[in-house]
Amino acid sequence: MGAASSTEAEREPLLVPAPIGTTNSQPVNSRVYGRRWLVLTQFSLLALMQGMVWNFWGPIQNSAIKAYGFTKSDIAVLVLWGPVGFFPWLLFMWLMDKRGLRASLLLSAFFMLLGSVMRSIPLTDLHLRRWLIHGGQFLNGLAGPTIMSAGPFLSTTWFAPDQRATATAVASLFSYLGGAASFIVGPLIVPAPNDSQTSTTTAAPLSFTFIRSRIQMVLYAELAVIAALFATVLIYFPSRPPMPPSVAAASQRLSYRSSICRLLSNFRFLMIALAYAVPTGVIAGWSGVLDMVLTPANVSQVDAGWIGFWSIVGGCVVGVAMARFADSIRGMLKLILVLMLAGASLSSTWFTLTCLSTITHLPVTAAILYTSCILVGVFINSSVPIFFELFIETVYPVPEGITCGVVTFLGNLAAGLLLFFLTFYPTNLSWLNWCVTGSCLFSLVTVLFFRESYDRLYLDVFVSV
Repeated sequence: MGAASSTEAEREPLLVPAPIGTTNSQPVNSRVYGRRWLVLTQFSLLALMQGMVWNFWGPIQNSAIKAYGFTKSDIAVLVLWGPVGFFPWLLFMWLMDKRGLRASLLLSAFFMLLGSVMRSIPLTDLHLRRWLIHGGQFLNGLAGPTIMSAGPFLSTTWFAPDQRATATAVASLFSYLGGAASFIVGPLIVPAPNDSQTSTTTAAPLSFTFIRSRIQMVLYAELAVIAALFATVLIYFPSRPPMPPSVAAASQRLSYRSSICRLLSNFRFLMIALAYAVPTGVIAGWSGVLDMVLTPANVSQVDAGWIGFWSIVGGCVVGVAMARFADSIRGMLKLILVLMLAGASLSSTWFTLTCLSTITHLPVTAAILYTSCILVGVFINSSVPIFFELFIETVYPVPEGITCGVVTFLGNLAAGLLLFFLTFYPTNLSWLNWCVTGSCLFSLVTVLFFRESYDRLYLDVFVSV
């Protein structure tokens, strides 16, 4: 309650492993609380809004260019602020490790609120307005390290072992769902500039003002929702329950410094981290400028929005279903990832070759573009919670927040590099599609050679018996 941080006593582990050679005669007292669903809902809704704000400008790039004088490079930079916000990730992971999830989430929500205020200031000076929009996008990006990394930490802290993967999927994928919502909210509310070209000559000069007013309306709405969510987290968001839900949640963890050293020296972790970071980072950057990618194929702004929407929503639905399956049949994470990445490799190759129809002579129809593009997003986005669970199992007892902080930083670094190059080559984007295909194939081969282990699962299944 309130903004007070947890005390040292509250942060002490509730269960310390018994010395080697002794048995633990005391049963582990564990309990799950109904309030865990409230905590998960608060976190997930913040993740939803963070994703919506990050992906706001890409789906309406044609409207933003006309209304505010942005260039295509500016649109790429607006998307780039999301990955840039991950550079101070070590600070947020330290805060989460030392002060708990509440302190880290409050700070992230405050950055989101301040960024939304900056974006919503209705200045008439377009040059200054563009700077404020850039600043607001950067502040929203600073919320990314906590929003995109803390899902597994929250699920371990609050949920029983047979619900952990599902809770991880919900907490991790709502940020993607926010990006999907922006594909629909933006193009449906903000008209494309070509919509006004069919109107009369006298109405055409008013179109830019009307487009700007519609954009402003969406900015105000997002600000109101973020302010309400910040207030709810400020009023009630406990860092941990009174009693742990499992043995793993109560066990002793490594210190912050020891965790970083172990992660960076663990070859198996670095191997699977790259298998996650490369395709998810590339897909994130690619989907952020999907309208630009599909424009040469004569796909409208609204249609591109629907393609992006269904690719992410499909990934979220399949991701939750696969996580529920992983909760039911444990020890199958690698097999699930291999199947998902194989599907991503095939669908991305199909999409890339279809976009090169002048060379490959493959048929180009709306159905083919929809299907291949949506399948890419479904397979990659649904793999995120499975990757997260495999990370935690691989490096346990490293804290979940630190582990996922490292891998999400790597993923955003990949997305940032892709968008950085896009600012120099914003015209012919066929190379971007090949990056998507190559990243999926790289991840598939890496996962095939990865040797999986389930240290946390072993603790929960055997030690708690």
